[in-house]
Parts: sequence; structure tokens; C-alpha cells
Amino acid sequence: MLAAGRGSVTPTIGSLVMERPSPEDIARAARALGVEPMAWRTVARGGQTASSRWIAAPPDGSTRFVKIAFTLDTASWIRDEHLFYAQHRGLGFTPELLGWFDDGERPVLVLEDLTDATWPPPWDRAGVDAVLACLADVASTTPSPELPPVGRSQFDRDGWREIASDPEPFLRLGLCEPAWLDDHLDAMVHAADRAVLEGDRLLHFDVRSDNICLSGDRALLIDWNFACLGNPVADVAAWLPSLHAEGGPAPEEVLDPSHEVTCLAAMFAGYFASHAARPPIPEAPHVRPLQLMQARTAIAWASRALGLTEPRAVST
Repeated sequence: MLAAGRGSVTPTIGSLVMERPSPEDIARAARALGVEPMAWRTVARGGQTASSRWIAAPPDGSTRFVKIAFTLDTASWIRDEHLFYAQHRGLGFTPELLGWFDDGERPVLVLEDLTDATWPPPWDRAGVDAVLACLADVASTTPSPELPPVGRSQFDRDGWREIASDPEPFLRLGLCEPAWLDDHLDAMVHAADRAVLEGDRLLHFDVRSDNICLSGDRALLIDWNFACLGNPVADVAAWLPSLHAEGGPAPEEVLDPSHEVTCLAAMFAGYFASHAARPPIPEAPHVRPLQLMQARTAIAWASRALGLTEPRAVST
């Protein structure tokens, strides 16, 4: 079948446009798949990093999701993700691992194709409940003992202290007035220092809409490269700022504002705010804008939980 494309005729097989990776990446993918695909389609909905993402069609008529590393960092992340899938096969909340090849330069991960699933936003209560049920299943799953502890994860308690040491990058974000920071910084630091991350439960620890899809009445999580062992409440709390920013319920409608949750809210607010103020990441250009979005709702959440005045945004 033929399909028109930008003034030319582009061959397709079914709905897969015949775009192709580089010859070198095709060879890598063929090693991971066990066969050279007949057609390729780029994945329009990408993640936050600069990996090469494709839907590939092997000769048997099936489709596969193929992720190819693009930088040294993404190669490391894909290796971590593959290790998780290899150690935790058969889970109902992860995509199926279908292939792997690593030449030491640009590893290739092959997973089941989930493009026909629903990828939020928008959010409704059923979708939120499906993710909460999924995270409960994650927390009840026996993890590999080789997973790292949460202390080696991407999150830490030092965000507000980083802001205190040099507030100007944070203030340039326009999330609050300087007077608000002067009045409330100590309370945020105090609460964040008491956040409990440690535990022995399985955590995904990168729960956001771009890592979530809904299939029927269940949710699946992708991108498990930050999987670790810790407090399962932290997995839920880390998700809530982006959920609310995307039109979902306010965090306190999902988690009761206990002392534990309040401290986690302050900690994540500091993390997102301090990181949003850092320089852009070339291999992950969408990360800083995403962290800014998360910081905006997380700071407001932490302020409400601590009984503080919510910040007022200022123009920059």
C-alpha cells in the first residue's frame, strides 16, 4: 500500500510508514529482534530523554516497540531498564520484554507495542484509581534483592537547602515572591528533612503520565530505569504534582495529609523547584520544563499541607 507524504509517495505496510533508523541501528535492532523488520514508524509520543523510539514490524505481521540508546546517559538508563525487566518477568503492570542486544555502545531494548493503549492526560477518576491500584500492586511485589536502595535514586531531601544557598536561580522561575521564600523557607527545609523515603518495597519512582498507559481497567508503567527499594507512599506522592498539573485531582484528594505525606510533599516540592532552576539537559530537553510544572503544583500542595500561605506567581 502507498501513502502520500510531503510531496512524495511513502511506502507503508498497514499503518506503518516506511521510515527507517540508520543502517547501523537497523542491524542492532535486528539482533535484538532476531529478525530484520519489514517496516518502521517513529513513535510520536516520546519520553523525556533522547533515545531513538520506534515501532517495528517483523515479517510475522506483529509489531514491537524498539528503544535505541542515543547518548552515554541514555545507554546507561536503557541497561538499567532492561535489567529490571529481566529480573521481574511476568508482572501484570509492566510491558513484556521481547528482545535485547547490547554492543557496548548503543543498546537496544524491545518491548511489547502499547501504542493502542490509552495514554493520559486527560485524567478521570477511573484512570487515577487504576494507577493507584497499579502502585499498590507494585508495592506488594517481591523485588529483586539487587535493586538499589532509595538513597541512590534520583530524589533527595536537599532541594530547599540548595535554594537557600543560592536563591536567585529559583526566584527567576517566578514561582513566588522573594518575601514568600524568606517567610517559609525554614518550614520547608524542616519538613523536607523529615521525609521518609527509606523502606524495603518495590518503587517505580518515576511515575508520570508519559510513563503510564491504561489498558482496559488496569494501568501499566514503563521506563523502570529508576526502580529501587523504599517507602511506597513516596511513589504515590512523587506522582501527584504532575497529576494535578494535568487536570487531575489535588494531591490531598488522593493522599490524606498526614505528617508523613506533608513531609514528602515538602521534599518533592524542593526537589522539583531546585532542579527546575538548573541549566537545561541537552540529552533530555523536556526535563526542566516538566520539573517547573511539577514544582508549581508541589509547592502549593506543600504550603497547604503545612498551613502556610500559598505562593503567588510573579512575572519574570
